[in-house]
Amino acid sequence: QVQLVESGGGLVQPGGSLRLSCVESGSNFRLYVMAWYRQAPGKQRELVASITPGGNTNSPDSVKGRFSISRDNAKNTVYLQMNSLKPEDTAVYYCNADLFGSRRGEYTYWGQGTQVTVSS
Repeated sequence: QVQLVESGGGLVQPGGSLRLSCVESGSNFRLYVMAWYRQAPGKQRELVASITPGGNTNSPDSVKGRFSISRDNAKNTVYLQMNSLKPEDTAVYYCNADLFGSRRGEYTYWGQGTQVTVSS
């Protein structure tokens, strides 16, 4: 029903930049908290950044100041601008949508993921 499609991943050198996009197929995009997660091999999936319907953002210290999340409600799209990329940023990046005010997991959707590789 709700589908999320990520794009923009690829290979980039340390210090480089990349912009990820995630498009939602539904018509209720404005009601979702949107987020980016990432998972490296052998690691737990971790939150990269989130943005509420009202535009409030959150991100962990590992990416704060380097990554920026934004949304375009007219395009049903959430973006992740990644600057000053480091090798430890290498992971599969997943788009996530969570219906604002809902119980955990009740209305939660995931994209298929896009690979980001930071290497010389």
